[in-house]
Amino acid sequence: MKTVEIIGYKRANLGKSVAKKLRAEGNIPCVLYGGDEQVHFYAPMILFRELVYTDEAHFVNLNIEGVEYQAIMQDIQFHPVSEVILHVDFLQLFKGKHIKMDIPVHFEGTSPGVAKGGTLIKKRRYLKVKSLPKDMPEFINVNLSKLDFGKAIKVGEIEENNFEILDTKIASVAVVEIPRALRGKTQAAEEEEEGAEVAEGAEG
Repeated sequence: MKTVEIIGYKRANLGKSVAKKLRAEGNIPCVLYGGDEQVHFYAPMILFRELVYTDEAHFVNLNIEGVEYQAIMQDIQFHPVSEVILHVDFLQLFKGKHIKMDIPVHFEGTSPGVAKGGTLIKKRRYLKVKSLPKDMPEFINVNLSKLDFGKAIKVGEIEENNFEILDTKIASVAVVEIPRALRGKTQAAEEEEEGAEVAEGAEG
């Protein structure tokens, strides 16, 4: 998995007014936890672009005044109106200790149902994954090549490779819906096929 480097500076004061001033200066208040003690720091907002505004998961190398920590972004808070980043929580990583991350889903292949005029509905764009840091995938591939009309790909059908997907196994990741204009035709074709089978049975 790719790593983003963020350079931070320790915060001496943790009051709201200080945090507001930091944001006004283009910085983001942050906290790192999971180790022996929490580390409160701030970092330039521009360094978060590659980490936040992306459809890929990343590890983070935090360099706080010369001391480096391996971490992941655990939580992020945005302003409800301006969507400016208000605060970020980081979780420190340790070898041999499992972590949980939201990993993006990448869809590949062409769905037969879509080729026939169906609509692909992506139900899950991220999946909650648990693994050791070394086994955490950047993304999870979901192949659509067997997804036909009215069918769905479930979480339980996705191969797990040294990681565990924590979402419920029966949840749909992607489905192909039949457009209204085609529903009548599809139903008529099915009824015609059933009628033919009954007729063949009667003849037999």
